[in-house]
Order: sequence, then C-alpha cells, then structure tokens
Amino acid sequence: MKLHKYILVAILPLLFFGCGIYSFTGIETNAKTFQVNYFQNNANLIEPGLDRDFTIALQDQILNLSSLSLVNSNGDLVYEGEITQYRISPTTATANSTAAQNRLTIGVNVRFYNKLNEEENFEKSFSFFYDYTGSELLSGSTKDTAFEEIFQRLTQDIINASLANW
Repeated sequence: MKLHKYILVAILPLLFFGCGIYSFTGIETNAKTFQVNYFQNNANLIEPGLDRDFTIALQDQILNLSSLSLVNSNGDLVYEGEITQYRISPTTATANSTAAQNRLTIGVNVRFYNKLNEEENFEKSFSFFYDYTGSELLSGSTKDTAFEEIFQRLTQDIINASLANW
C-alpha cells in the first residue's frame, strides 16, 4: 500500500504541471508568443467600437486559455482578419407583422499563421448569433450581453481551430 502512495505522489505533479506543452484547456503548442492584429470592420452595417472590442476579446481569450505571451509583432502565432458581417434580422413575427424575435449575427474572417508549423496556417470564416425579443432595442445591457455571448463563442471557435490539436 505504501508503494502505491509513493507512485501516486510521484505521478501527481506530472499530471498537474506536465511538461509545459499540454494544458488543461487542451491547447497543445510549442509556441511561446502570439499576436492579434487589429480586426478591421468591413461589414455592411458598422457598429462603432465592434472592431476594437472583438480584437481585445480574442486577445483576452487566448491569454486566459493558454500560457502564451501577447506581443505586438513577430509572434509565433499570428491572428488577423476582418469583421465581415454585422446583421440584425427578424427570426419570428407576430400577428401584427412585427418582429417577435430578432437575431444579431456577427461574422469574422480569420487568417491564422503558425510560424513554427506552416502546415497549420488557415483562412476561415466564423459566425455566431444572439436572439433577443422584438420588443427590445439592441442597446445597453441587451447589446452588452449579445456581444459577450457572441464573442465568447467566436473566440472559442477560433482557438479550437488554431490551437486545439485533439
């Protein structure tokens, strides 16, 4: 029984700290740094500050889910692209022909460059939506909640596509 305790004590640090390449988030990379270039808003409908907010959200999500360091240039991993879609559309109607529910959809085009393994480079589009009642305006806390949920999903999908080598 004592032998099992010693083995467990020897293995636990490896499980918790590993070799520094794999983390609990599933992100596996030899990269040390990343950069997120400014995502220009090229959507037909321009929401002021959306480009800045999305760029920061992607930076924050990568910082939170990895041990990578954010740099302004010469990153091992580079994210760039543009916001391609910002659309509000009705999803259901009332008997009075007004929207019972609206949907905000945000789409981004992402170019990912891995300077350590160019085979992992890609260009891909991502989009996600948030539904809200037709009686609400997309402003204040409704808009904040919508952006938060959409950004969370978009950034997670981008990270999964670029860093999660399952």
